Amino acid sequence: MSSLIRISSTTMSAEEEKSCFNLKPLRISPVITTTEEENIFNFKEYEAEKVNHVNKALDDAVPVKYPQTIHEAMRYSLLAGGKRIRPLLCIAACEAVGGHQSAAMPAACAVEMIHTMSLIQDDLPCMDNDDLRRGKPTNHKVYGEHVAVLAGDGLFILAIEQMATATLGVPPNKVLAAVRELTKAGGAEGLVAGQAEDLRCTGNNEIVKLETLEYIHLHKTAALFEASVVMGAIFGGGRDEQVEKLRIFARKIGLLFQVVDDILDETGSSEKLGKTAGKDLATGKMTYPKLLGLEKAKEFAEKLNEEAKEQLRNFDWKKVAPLIALADYITHRHY
Repeated sequence: MSSLIRISSTTMSAEEEKSCFNLKPLRISPVITTTEEENIFNFKEYEAEKVNHVNKALDDAVPVKYPQTIHEAMRYSLLAGGKRIRPLLCIAACEAVGGHQSAAMPAACAVEMIHTMSLIQDDLPCMDNDDLRRGKPTNHKVYGEHVAVLAGDGLFILAIEQMATATLGVPPNKVLAAVRELTKAGGAEGLVAGQAEDLRCTGNNEIVKLETLEYIHLHKTAALFEASVVMGAIFGGGRDEQVEKLRIFARKIGLLFQVVDDILDETGSSEKLGKTAGKDLATGKMTYPKLLGLEKAKEFAEKLNEEAKEQLRNFDWKKVAPLIALADYITHRHY
């Protein structure tokens, strides 16, 4: 026997809800006796509440001041919407180990700043050369390449400052450990390494093996997911064994996110995705559907989802319900 968590949504039809949030019962040990009503977790309400707090904190963190253009450019991309999955993961991980949202909020904002920086750079003509992001013109299309580069630089440094100065009531050694996680994920051991290898393999007719593709996305995408969750767990006061379980969970859903992204690039529309659909195929980028086939890629995504959730087996199911819901959301999202 096991406990059952049912994810509920108040804003979607039954069919949409089933499609997006995988409403099959999620089985987690140990056994906890609860009523059916107590087992319902409303992910949409949780998501809306947390995203609202994150957006407010991000708005406060980057006021418009002199020089105005650079701060406007930073705000343009940072506040352009988006799913806020990384901040949500950071906060949910903090709460999963018994912490409070306030302890994780500076880290949640910091990881979104670095993610936004990576999107600004990804879209530059010297990188992926894209014109559309989150349904709007990319940063360099609005402000020019020189300002876009500086906006990305500004967000990266501001992220570190945010962590170092806005995290209150947390021992300095934990702040330092979290800063190390974030900088490692954002630098040459993380997304920079993944992007460099991705660029090297794109359009050069090299036969890319599965191991190489996994390396790219474990660094380019999963590293920041990992930092998000681990920082949240650190600030929540998680024990070492909890932090490591959550680290593995995050790494798997980070890779899962990219697999689903590759699938959506092939099956989605630009209007729905908020970015140019089919761009990977057009530029000769290796993707999971291209390497495995579309159906095998979907199976791989489901496998990663189950393996990720398995890491949460020994946690209090009520506390990890948001993490489980996020894993299912990432698996079954449409944009």
